[in-house]
Amino acid sequence: MRVSAVQYHLHTISSFQQFADQVTHYVKTAQEFEAEFVLFPEFMTTQLLSIPSNTGKTPTIDDLPNYTEPYYELFTSLAKETGMYLIGGTHVIRKDKKLYNVAHLFTPDGQIHQQAKLHITPTEVKEWGIAPGESVNVFETEKGTIALLTCYDIEFPEIVRIVRAKGADVIFCPSCTDDRHGFHRVRYCCHARAVENQVYVVTTGTVGSLPTVDFMRANFGQAAVITPNDIPFPPRGILVEGEINDDMIVTADLDLSLLYKVREKGSVTTWRDRRTDLYPDWK
Repeated sequence: MRVSAVQYHLHTISSFQQFADQVTHYVKTAQEFEAEFVLFPEFMTTQLLSIPSNTGKTPTIDDLPNYTEPYYELFTSLAKETGMYLIGGTHVIRKDKKLYNVAHLFTPDGQIHQQAKLHITPTEVKEWGIAPGESVNVFETEKGTIALLTCYDIEFPEIVRIVRAKGADVIFCPSCTDDRHGFHRVRYCCHARAVENQVYVVTTGTVGSLPTVDFMRANFGQAAVITPNDIPFPPRGILVEGEINDDMIVTADLDLSLLYKVREKGSVTTWRDRRTDLYPDWK
């Protein structure tokens, strides 16, 4: 499974077409590397809020769902055209008068799968009124079973246990953090979840800034492909990582057979050795 992760550069734009051109650039670049999965970061579509409003009013998070249909059309067409699975970061959608921060998986055959963020940060709740998702899913693909857990979600071990129990071998974690503290919280937890569950974690974040969009003025991001820490993998558990805060893409090959091998007879077998007699298992 060849994966690419985009360090998406946020900057002010004046039209949806500029957003589409930027997304297409990253997708085409990943295609040149023959990637099969491409991960974009959380809240990448907040860049659309930098487009001036016709009314003269400053756009807010409540306006972001207005871009849902063109966002769907863009990523669906690119997934079909390139034959790649595109994880279109997250986009805020409105459902039953509530706002949800939703990760989207666009498949080569035109399907759109969703996974709403399950754990909502205080800023998302207080400033944007984001509601938490109510269900957790895994997605079967031709290359393997994956899950989409967004940023704060990866900081909760239980939810990753659930998707591993449901068969996920690769966790895609789109993220958006505004400083080093937040970035390292997410990054360290990605490593912990990879060790605990003997899975791959692919993560990335936004870089750049949106001076006119509240709470998106600062971004601190880096993409990485993270492995368990065992003999078949790099000692630091990192297949590849980007340059912090640069506009770029990283690409790596994931060998799922190595996961099965270390789960069976690795230096440690953390998934098999969990003590369900002492603490509850997902089942």
